[in-house]
Amino acid sequence: MKEFRGERGLGTLLAPGFGAAAALGRWGCKGRREGGGGMTGRVAGYDCCGGFGNVDIYQAELSVMTRLFGYVDVTDFSFLAAVLCIIFNPLFWNVVARWEHKTRKLSRAFGSPYVACYCLGTTVLLLNFLRSHCFTQAMLRQPKMERLDCLEAYYVGLVILGIGIIFVLSSFHALGFIGTYLGDYFGILKEARVTKFPFNVLDNPMYWGSTANYLGWSIMNASPTGLMLTIIVALTYTVAIVFEEPFTEEIYRQKALKSKKNK
Repeated sequence: MKEFRGERGLGTLLAPGFGAAAALGRWGCKGRREGGGGMTGRVAGYDCCGGFGNVDIYQAELSVMTRLFGYVDVTDFSFLAAVLCIIFNPLFWNVVARWEHKTRKLSRAFGSPYVACYCLGTTVLLLNFLRSHCFTQAMLRQPKMERLDCLEAYYVGLVILGIGIIFVLSSFHALGFIGTYLGDYFGILKEARVTKFPFNVLDNPMYWGSTANYLGWSIMNASPTGLMLTIIVALTYTVAIVFEEPFTEEIYRQKALKSKKNK
């Protein structure tokens, strides 16, 4: 349940706010380089428009995706490695945590559910650092978008990155290591919901804070590849939430029923 425990995102450089990236990619920056029609990749630049009145949002989103694909070599090894890490990480921690919840084999192997949880959490952290490394390498190996390669975009990305870091760190502070890294799947349950910041302003703040980190990092590096990978991060977390939340709610429902029987 999202109120009881956090998402496995600490230690990553992730990132959200596709609207800001799309707007910057569409209308450019005041400080773009001389002679630049807008983009340094394989796609032609945008013509400037006079306003927002006649903008079709769905067509704009499709246009942004089409232009991003024009920059991104999806067959590049570094891009494929980043995609693999992005998808694998939440799959790994969900499969292992559910297996532990069903069998308690990790707790028995390590002699304590707390030690087992710390070991799994450390593994998840290392996998997240690997994901961030692959993400960064994929960005560095592919073209930049000139319309994002300016001071204004850099500061926008920096702000988004800062917001993401705040959400990730405050989530970790509110939940602690055990609460963040699947302690409830190890039978280490919280007595009450965590309702303080950032859980009082956003559901799943660590997931979306992590996504914000990746988005901000991508904008700061003027990277269409980073933006594409950020979209994959957001989609992967969305799927993870769909599977995690009902399962965690069931864990606490069973705890409530057990408490009633013992009274």
